[in-house]
Amino acid sequence: MQRRTLLTVGLVAGTLLALVGGTLALTQPARRAGRLSDTARTTLTAVAKAVIGPLLPQAAEAKALALQAHVGRVEATIAGLPPALQMEVDELLTIVSSVPGRFALVGLTDSWQTASDAQVTAALQGMRESSLALRQQAFHALRDISNGAYFADRSTWQAIGYPGPRVL
Repeated sequence: MQRRTLLTVGLVAGTLLALVGGTLALTQPARRAGRLSDTARTTLTAVAKAVIGPLLPQAAEAKALALQAHVGRVEATIAGLPPALQMEVDELLTIVSSVPGRFALVGLTDSWQTASDAQVTAALQGMRESSLALRQQAFHALRDISNGAYFADRSTWQAIGYPGPRVL
């Protein structure tokens, strides 16, 4: 592919993604008044199961409670970010929670709610290994938000053998 064609494709794809993201952000935002939408909660729950799944309790009820608490921590984590970064996270969640964004950016054909843990894990792995920097960045953002919120909570430290900060 010629450099001019590559630049044109990149510019068109970036413009299209910005238009889709902007339109979605106006019609179906991931957060309103600092609260995650149900769609964003479903997306973050599926991502958490794929990213921190082995660290979650195995019993179904305990796992559901842990995931619910985790999504609440993610919401608090996002609220603690600078406003510009909050907007970027909102846009990312809005796009990946939408059908076109989930399909194009994540590569997941089933909905977040119906996709199996293995399908979500495979889709995230595809994002991580993608040759497109945009997909890699989206993966890292989703993973980092999930990991940051999980490992910042004192109740999760035992699962990884972390005794907590040293007393000075």
